[in-house]
Amino acid sequence: MIAYLDFEKPIAELQARIAELKETAEGGPANIDAELRKLESKADRLLRDTYAKLTPWQVVQVARHPKRPHTYDYIEALFEGFTELRGDRRFADDPAIVAGFARFRGRPVCVIGQQKGRDTKENLKRNFGCAH
Repeated sequence: MIAYLDFEKPIAELQARIAELKETAEGGPANIDAELRKLESKADRLLRDTYAKLTPWQVVQVARHPKRPHTYDYIEALFEGFTELRGDRRFADDPAIVAGFARFRGRPVCVIGQQKGRDTKENLKRNFGCAH
């Protein structure tokens, strides 16, 4: 289930209505399809308008959203054959930094990112995403 922020409630309600219509639309009349397209267009417009006018605090809320993807999520979704490198020969292995080599669309690339945890135990292990 998606966790919505306060300012995203109208978007959530519209997306719930769309999901409800999609359930009933299977094998239903064509006029439901037209209504569905209209609602999806409205939801897309509302989403763009909402995010174009975020206050600074709302930007912070989005950045700190608990369901926001982390570096390993992006690596899993975008890259093939990721080989992680660990340690820097000076400080030690910094669990807040993820680095390694992978392939992106067949091309070799170097991937570097910051990783924090999803729960308290993992946050402690990764120093809350703060690199040394």
